[in-house]
Amino acid sequence: MGGQILALGLLILLQKFLLTDAQLHEWGWRIPFAIGAVLTLGMIYLQRHLQETKAYQASRAKKTSSSPGVWKQLIWHPKAMLMVVGLTLGGTLAFYTAIVYMQKYLVNTGGISMEDATLITFLGLLVFALAQPLFGILSDRIGRRPLLVTFGVLGALTTVPIMKALSTASSNLEIFGLLVVYLLILSLYSSISVVVKAEIFPAEIRVIGAGLPHALTVALFGGSAEYVALWLKNIGHEEWFYWYITLGILISLLMFLFMKDTRTNNKIDGEPYG
Repeated sequence: MGGQILALGLLILLQKFLLTDAQLHEWGWRIPFAIGAVLTLGMIYLQRHLQETKAYQASRAKKTSSSPGVWKQLIWHPKAMLMVVGLTLGGTLAFYTAIVYMQKYLVNTGGISMEDATLITFLGLLVFALAQPLFGILSDRIGRRPLLVTFGVLGALTTVPIMKALSTASSNLEIFGLLVVYLLILSLYSSISVVVKAEIFPAEIRVIGAGLPHALTVALFGGSAEYVALWLKNIGHEEWFYWYITLGILISLLMFLFMKDTRTNNKIDGEPYG
């Protein structure tokens, strides 16, 4: 979200103060990509200087030459991997709709200008980002599962009405209010999804165990959300996309209902901290 907010902030700066519409469409759109390319050097630096956690160091110290490799250990956790897929499916559809597709949706279907869509999305994501630690604190008090179930229920009930209302809203203020409601419901998932996935794997395979099924699910469903939405719009069935998101959330809700609460049932408690 931080990256998306910075990107939208830069776009607003380019739109309103530095470039004309013609310049932005002709060559200015490349500027954020160029800046992002330079910033990847910072990621290389961080990767080389981050320290491993004490839990991971302890697991490596116990490892012997006869210990199974990471991939062999991974196949011992098929249930946990399927849990990650189920946890991610609905949330990634809703998330990528909000942070990637929403601008195009507000312009193409809502009928507002690109500048207004950028500003509304930017402000909505600021509220979204500020909400994350608040929902995270709440999950530490009442558990992860209640938040996830609430997201599943509210997401399934409100996605179609909110998307329809966004397409017919009569003012930018109304659009902003609807977007904030959508994002606050999504916050019930997004604020804790990463930690929930981490809590179901032991330290020695935590990164690959949570990361691989998460990445595949995001690529297949979140990454394709915009393309599915635009394809359905082009063939005259845009509302099917709203139901597509809803179906994904319902599938995740089934997982939420039957999972144990990872705040108290996890593989992290008792590990060395730091």
